[in-house]
Amino acid sequence: MKMIKIKGLFVFLFLCICSLLSAQSKPWSLEECIQYAIEHNISIKQLVIQKNVAEVNLNTSQMSRLPNLNASGGQNWNFGRTQIESGLYDKLNQSNTSLSVGSSIPLFTGFRIPNEIARDKLDLETSVENLEKAKDDLALNIASLFLQVLFNRELLKINQEQLALSQAQIERTRVLVDAGKVPLSQLYDIEAQAANDKVSVVQAQTNLRTSLLDLRQSLELQQNDDFDIVAPTVDNVITEYANSVQPTQTVFDNAVRIKPVIKAGELQVKSAEKTLAIAKSAYYPSLSLSLGIGTDFFYRYKKDFINDSFSSQIKNNMGESIGLSLNIPIFNRFSVRNQVRNAQFNIENQQLALENAKKSLYKEIETAYLNAISSQEKYNAAREAVKSTSEAFNYAKERYETGKSTVFEFNDARSKFIQSQSQEVQAKYDFIFRTKILDFYNGIPIKL
Repeated sequence: MKMIKIKGLFVFLFLCICSLLSAQSKPWSLEECIQYAIEHNISIKQLVIQKNVAEVNLNTSQMSRLPNLNASGGQNWNFGRTQIESGLYDKLNQSNTSLSVGSSIPLFTGFRIPNEIARDKLDLETSVENLEKAKDDLALNIASLFLQVLFNRELLKINQEQLALSQAQIERTRVLVDAGKVPLSQLYDIEAQAANDKVSVVQAQTNLRTSLLDLRQSLELQQNDDFDIVAPTVDNVITEYANSVQPTQTVFDNAVRIKPVIKAGELQVKSAEKTLAIAKSAYYPSLSLSLGIGTDFFYRYKKDFINDSFSSQIKNNMGESIGLSLNIPIFNRFSVRNQVRNAQFNIENQQLALENAKKSLYKEIETAYLNAISSQEKYNAAREAVKSTSEAFNYAKERYETGKSTVFEFNDARSKFIQSQSQEVQAKYDFIFRTKILDFYNGIPIKL
């Protein structure tokens, strides 16, 4: 029975280790990368704290309508002529203990409190939009780094294929040399080319590792040598992503309605208007109601004088009060006027900031649209170039293998073919990224 339990424990531990290793080596999709980055990014966490602070500020302004309640106590020692419990003055030494509880209720504050509540609500909404903007920007940055990894991975594949081709050509060239069809120098040349191809493979591997490191660091991931990503299947780039390329005005009209940067700017203008109303409230009279209850205990340091007990004095000296307090501003050294003027300037500044944000957004979308069109044309041209250089390379390869051309002609055709392949890969991922930018402005989640 004991052996069965031990075996069961080993099986359980083995399955846990396998599961852990499987989880560590599982490649990440773009959506998983973006979600993880949003959950762990420090700047995002700081903006969440700012939103929480805005919620607390709103709660504070909402609670300012309520009455306050405060208790106080005091202890005094008087020597010489002093006031006794009857209110008269006498020459004696005396101690006095006072206890009180008071409350104040704002009845009218010149509409300051409702405007403060409205402003703090707008500030909370602004902090939410700023948080969403940061998430959008982070998602776009992660997408850029993700596509860079895919680009470097395809370049590595191209260089590895070319290295394999060079190594195969070494053997073919050696056969040609042995048959006397080509000079020995061509074998040395092709071996030198293979050595250069190895260097290119090493450089491509370094670029891939570096891009993976950049992406992993952006995700705030700790050391993880097994980190890798999922390469999406793209059958036809133009067909799958061309619908994202919409005219500038169409994208802008959508972006103005939904993008957090514009919403935040509009909310800041409204918040500035409420701040102006708060400043103007100081022109109005304010009215408050106060309630209080208090009592005193007096002790005379006088020979042959009998002091009443503490409890009886506390009870007998109890008094209540209720009152209204009206404050009418007459002259405040122009401080209110200047606060109002500053609030008006702030409104103008926020309006200009909103206008500038819209203009910047239009310029960004216009640039993104032109870049998308340009990258689409480059990709189409690159595909044609790959076809042409591929045919030229195959022809040069056949001539070289039959000893009808030199290694230099072969390498020249091959170099042009490699260059066209690299340009096609670069154009493909550049086009995909440009379409993702337009999707971003259209409010479409970034995914592959």
